[in-house]
Amino acid sequence: MTRRLEARSTGGGDASDRSEAFRLTGPPKETITLNIEVDATDQLEQVDRLALDEGVSPVLAALEVLLYPKSEFVIKNEALARNGDIEIVPPEAPITLFVWGKSRVLPVRVTGFSITEEAYDVNLNPILAKVDLTLTVLSYFDLKVDNPGYNLFMAHQIAKEALAATNLKSAVNNASGAPA
Repeated sequence: MTRRLEARSTGGGDASDRSEAFRLTGPPKETITLNIEVDATDQLEQVDRLALDEGVSPVLAALEVLLYPKSEFVIKNEALARNGDIEIVPPEAPITLFVWGKSRVLPVRVTGFSITEEAYDVNLNPILAKVDLTLTVLSYFDLKVDNPGYNLFMAHQIAKEALAATNLKSAVNNASGAPA
């Protein structure tokens, strides 16, 4: 996993207004990239019926549908378009959460996705695949206040601030020789 943070700030490097040099306009833009290996070997050894019939296709499909609008909305919008409705609003996707342990639960948008299928069963179902995911973290800067992701991100930021304060306290205690 790789995380990349990019500051949201004013100024943009223009030295003409030095009072703006340290102003943050919001939380950083965060991008997470993951490399995942999906392997059906254990399930095939345990004679798992789904793995025998489909390989890792169900797992890949569960990830892939994060990028698709629901088919029912596509069909409904096509019918509206045929009936002459002018404004067809794309449906809002359900919230996607990236959960990496108990202290890192983040709302994200899948912005990049690559699958490399590396092995197949006799029916050409993939049984080994590597997935590269790129996720954009959605913060309170991106979400409406009534979106559950807004509060999830705020909780994440508050936890991060507490962790940073713990680190600072530990560093001060270590420097002074005081017990932590």
